[in-house]
Amino acid sequence: MRRGRLHPMNSPSVRGRIRAASGASSRGSTAKSGSVTPGGLRGIGLLHRPIMMPAMDQNLRVPGPTPLAEAVREAQSAPMIDHRGTEFGELLREVSASLAELIGTRGDVFLLTGSGTGALEAAVVNTLSPGDRVLAVTIGAFGDRFAKIASAFGAQVERLEVAWGSAADPAALDAHLADNPAYRAVLLTHNETSTGVTNPLRELASVARTGPGEPLVLVDGISGLGAMPFEMDAWGIDLVVSASQKAWMGSPGIAIAAVGERARAAGEAARMPRVYWDFAEARKWAEKGQTPWTPAVSVLYGLRVGVRRLAEEGRERTWARHAAIAAGVQAGLEALGLQLVAAPADRSSTVTAAWLPEGLEWAPFNAAMRARGLIVAGGQGAWVGRILRFGHMGDVGIDEMAEALRVMGETLVEFGRAADPAESVRVARQAFEARLSAAR
Repeated sequence: MRRGRLHPMNSPSVRGRIRAASGASSRGSTAKSGSVTPGGLRGIGLLHRPIMMPAMDQNLRVPGPTPLAEAVREAQSAPMIDHRGTEFGELLREVSASLAELIGTRGDVFLLTGSGTGALEAAVVNTLSPGDRVLAVTIGAFGDRFAKIASAFGAQVERLEVAWGSAADPAALDAHLADNPAYRAVLLTHNETSTGVTNPLRELASVARTGPGEPLVLVDGISGLGAMPFEMDAWGIDLVVSASQKAWMGSPGIAIAAVGERARAAGEAARMPRVYWDFAEARKWAEKGQTPWTPAVSVLYGLRVGVRRLAEEGRERTWARHAAIAAGVQAGLEALGLQLVAAPADRSSTVTAAWLPEGLEWAPFNAAMRARGLIVAGGQGAWVGRILRFGHMGDVGIDEMAEALRVMGETLVEFGRAADPAESVRVARQAFEARLSAAR
């Protein structure tokens, strides 16, 4: 709109176009999940109402943020409370204690407002000092990020790099530790979101913990915790971090850190600078049922619902459900003619990566899927435009996976590829049922 020119915003034709763009009608409308309509913006005049695309249901299949259950959305709409009051203290203590049980630790669990990357930074600065020798075992983009953070704060980081698409070999880690001076810490990734690969974490942690100098074992568990087998204390893991928007079924905004005794002791000697992420400060305030800084209260309300649901389901059943869904998705993608990135033994239960067929351009293919309501993730780093990543964690079942495979198959056909969507769905459901039955 040009300056000084009045737009006839209140004309009937323009009002009609606004209603159409927002998904409303002259008789009013009912919003679908996750949408907003002008009729729902109480007290906001027509001139200031947002012009929105028509409401549509999305099948969100990215590896986080994950879809929110209706109960989570409802919880997050609860009235605000005093974050220094007793009601918040009960909320904080319940969520922290439940997470500790699900993670398998008797150590501290801190809930701080921030992202998973913030939790990675917290893990580094609360256990290390500038100049400390650190070994980062990297198998993808997020392992690289963990190493980058440690380097930025002055650690002497060495990398044991594994080719993208492969898991780390415990024997190779053992040999590397034996051939080099002792490290203060070893950085490990539980589940590499950029490649759809899961590391043999229990074996890697055992090797790292018993290496020369008995290094600290610091783990990025962001996209694995809550959905895959994990026993923090039993596996000798000193510190693991996660985030609310992954398998915990919450919205983004809460960084989760579980801290064992060795990591807590390391914090007393750690000299990397920290203020916002200081675990000692978090521990002091947690004893009072509070956080050092203003928390994301609404996110915590939703996270409590997600954690309660996981506790009710039971860890083993949750792990089995995710493994069965992953088996279905992976079989379905292969039935569509896609080649999966990871070897069968290394495939993740929360995200599957597949190579794009030769000659298929990601941008238009992705746009076509999005137009049909299917949202999947593309590649990262050197793999941008080369792979797609299909998320299946949190509040998920086989029905939405089957629908996603159907849409992807139809889109492949639209782009001239030989794919059978119906067969893909059949194979996926069959593999899901077979894996679930075997776990019973």
